[in-house]
Amino acid sequence: MAVSPEGTPAPPVEMSPAPPEAHTLEPAGSLLCLPQDSGAGRLSFCTKVCYGIGGVPNQVASSAIAFYLQLFLLDVAQIPAAQVSLVLFGGKVSGAAADPLAGFFINRSRRTGSGRLMPWVLGCTPFIALASFFLWFLPPFTSLRGLWYTALYCLFQALTTFFQVPYTALTMLLTPSPRERDSATVYRMTLEMAGTLMGATVHGLIVSGAHGSHRCKETALPGQVAISPNATHLYSIAATVVAVTYPVCSSLLCLGVKERPDASARASGQGLSFLAGLRLTVRHPPYLSLVISFLFISAAVQVEQSYLVLFCAHASRLHDHVQSLVLTILVSAVLSTPMWEWVLQRFGKRMSAFGIFGMVPFAILLAAVPTAPVAYVVAFVSGVSIAVSLLLPWSMLPDVVDEFQLQHQHGPGLETIFYSSYVFFTKLSGAGALGISTLSLDFAGYESGACKQAEQVVVTLKVLIGAMPACMILIGLCILMVGPTAKVPSRNSSRSLGRRTSYSLA
Repeated sequence: MAVSPEGTPAPPVEMSPAPPEAHTLEPAGSLLCLPQDSGAGRLSFCTKVCYGIGGVPNQVASSAIAFYLQLFLLDVAQIPAAQVSLVLFGGKVSGAAADPLAGFFINRSRRTGSGRLMPWVLGCTPFIALASFFLWFLPPFTSLRGLWYTALYCLFQALTTFFQVPYTALTMLLTPSPRERDSATVYRMTLEMAGTLMGATVHGLIVSGAHGSHRCKETALPGQVAISPNATHLYSIAATVVAVTYPVCSSLLCLGVKERPDASARASGQGLSFLAGLRLTVRHPPYLSLVISFLFISAAVQVEQSYLVLFCAHASRLHDHVQSLVLTILVSAVLSTPMWEWVLQRFGKRMSAFGIFGMVPFAILLAAVPTAPVAYVVAFVSGVSIAVSLLLPWSMLPDVVDEFQLQHQHGPGLETIFYSSYVFFTKLSGAGALGISTLSLDFAGYESGACKQAEQVVVTLKVLIGAMPACMILIGLCILMVGPTAKVPSRNSSRSLGRRTSYSLA
């Protein structure tokens, strides 16, 4: 379960006190929502909800892909496991490579009537919807299906990057208040998890008829099962439902959220070039600690999601429980998000990271004892851990940006570099983890479309669902605990910067 960074560094810019009007932000109203309290930087409930809705479609599509794309490619499109590995690896690398490009082009874009970030979100929407639909379409040819899905998945990942980078960076331009940004992040994460739940639920319910246990009972042949026309029809319906969420949610985002003008841009002038800013950000110790730790943690979550359905289908007798287990994971993740927000505020972000550890023993338990009662307990605990693993980095990243600006006193334009480079590194780690793990299935002898797999495949799936994510989580948590973390800037510090906690992309 979803979501994804040029010149010699310029010397620190000498900051002169900004005129009083530069410190005062105009109320940011929208067509749907009333203006916020500009004095305290508070966001209205309507604005937070509309902002959160904007991230729903990517999560709907990503959830369906995370849980069902691998199964679709192997058992419906019947592509060899080695080619599936290429599809997954190529798509993730394409998305990762698009991140610095997105940061570069967005950083150079000019402000329009709807802002600097919003046009990118709206412009990508129709193309992502089309790519999302054709990703689940079964072409009439068979010899080049691997190439077809590789090209489409690469296109989809690149487009979602150009959508997600400006959308997540919009957090910094909503309000100067760190507390309100954290609150907006919680709304976004909660609604994105609801989108993840909706994507897995709707997509799973629609395509469940294509993967029922009756599929193997209807044939006595030990080899591949013929592709059912009903299966392709069901996947086309599910793809249509997912694609429609993009124009609907993007419209609500545009109508309900107004991008704030950047007062610091007027006070401090032109900021760093893209490469110069990137060189500085990757040398910032709290940022390095955050990125490296979640390289492992996010990769572990992606592996756990990708192989759950395959594990239930081929390495246990949980085939009929797949949809219920997926729902248990996602419902527990959605419901536990407000609790984790309270924990973040009450005990701090570093202490909250221990909630991710809960996935470790239970993942190993599921691989060792793959029974239905154990599976549901593991699914519930995993959902709770996944919730904090998704919320924590996006809650810590604005603090890192603020601390960096306080220390270096550079001009505006760095939030997109931080966000795009973070997504770049996490996607790259996911690409490696998924590519290597899927390739291991090919080495173990996985037979696409077969009802029964070899014992080596069963053992490999148990390792991929248990030991592999457990080890990656432990490594990531150790790095996060011992590494430096950013301190939340005080309100006085934010004021002394002349609203330096919000940035321009000029």
